[in-house]
Amino acid sequence: MTDNDETTWPPAQWAEQFQEAGEQAVERQTEFARQMMTAGIGSGPNGLPEFAASSMGTATFKTRVQSGGRISIPDAEREALDIEEGDIVQTVVVPVKRNREDDS
Repeated sequence: MTDNDETTWPPAQWAEQFQEAGEQAVERQTEFARQMMTAGIGSGPNGLPEFAASSMGTATFKTRVQSGGRISIPDAEREALDIEEGDIVQTVVVPVKRNREDDS
């Protein structure tokens, strides 16, 4: 490119193309994440790949079942996910270890 180059790129056209490129990038990232979640590649305990889980505002942790079937979300996870008392959350429960004797 030289100082005598008469090629111009109007700011409006540049902004439009820049926006389109950004939208296409988001669409590709979304599609990639969807494919990874459906494929279950590198699945963690909750069935999601670890990178997908972390980017979706989810956490995986172990906790004990308390009286009445209650479970607690550890402080670190509540802070990381910005969960406060009264918030509704969705859980997936997978038994890890049972500390009881079978009644066989």
